[in-house]
Amino acid sequence: MSEIKENLANPGPLGLCGFAATTWLLSLINSGSFEGTNIGLVLAMGLAFGGSAQIIAGVFEYRRGNTFGFTAFTSYGAFWWSFALFKMFFAQDVSPSFVAWYLVVWGTFTLMMFVATLPKNRALQSVFLALAITFYLLAIGDFTSTALITHIGGYFGFLTALCAFYLAAAEVINESYGKVVLPIGEVKK
Repeated sequence: MSEIKENLANPGPLGLCGFAATTWLLSLINSGSFEGTNIGLVLAMGLAFGGSAQIIAGVFEYRRGNTFGFTAFTSYGAFWWSFALFKMFFAQDVSPSFVAWYLVVWGTFTLMMFVATLPKNRALQSVFLALAITFYLLAIGDFTSTALITHIGGYFGFLTALCAFYLAAAEVINESYGKVVLPIGEVKK
């Protein structure tokens, strides 16, 4: 009996773009470029693209046997859902220092995921390193009520989004052309 081989699409670019686009919009607020009154669009994006699309990408990474991709995309998809639900329904009763602990937890999870990227490509490493720094800066900003630190965290959020967009573009463009057009810094094994 012959084996049927499935040709599965790479769900990574979908998850990366959902993450990058939503992170970019939130970073516009965190950096001080736009007022917090614009959060509604971030929340809608967080539920639809940042949350749901990443979870879908994660499920498909599971199907491909990619534990890292499954864990990353489903977790950050859940982050966006939790962030949106928090802002929509619960934010008024939560102290800024407890929000800071939420960010520390996500920063620590991201640091763990960054360590898992070390045998992977440099582009992926840059996404997780920048994101860990972003979470920790935003946490410090909430702990200290220092807008400048939060704004710096917002700029690191932009960097994170750009790194994620670059990796998504590299994966789509390189596959489309069948060769490396955008390098991702493969790690030699």
